[in-house]
Amino acid sequence: MAPETQSTFFPALNASLNALSLLFLVLGFYFIKTKRRELHMRTMWAAFGVSTAFLASYLFYHFNYESQKFSGQGFVRGFYFFILISHIILAVVILPFILRLLYLATRGAYERHAKIARWIWPLWVYTSFTGVLVYFFLYQWFPTERIAS
Repeated sequence: MAPETQSTFFPALNASLNALSLLFLVLGFYFIKTKRRELHMRTMWAAFGVSTAFLASYLFYHFNYESQKFSGQGFVRGFYFFILISHIILAVVILPFILRLLYLATRGAYERHAKIARWIWPLWVYTSFTGVLVYFFLYQWFPTERIAS
């Protein structure tokens, strides 16, 4: 891949992984509400796996390519940075809780799992959704012009 292709490929891949994680999270919620525990477990593990793939891809991208600068101005700039900062903070904060949820579920501690999941699931959904939004803000709605070298 040419460097320009790689530098736009990874952000699109990362947004797709976030969107896929969001889909699995919503399906997992649906399955647990309809008492299909096995499907819930599978989709939540899939959400975790896709989120893990996202993190690996995200880190690879940011260690190997320059970050895209946000070009929006005015109200949209403040809104973008609110979304970005809340996304980053929540992504860091929820990770140990997600690991705890997975641990509790594998141990059959479903009541403790459910108590934590009530708080963490919506934050994970928000983090996945805002990850997709950040991509659209940076690469679709307010792209920075690239100068060919």
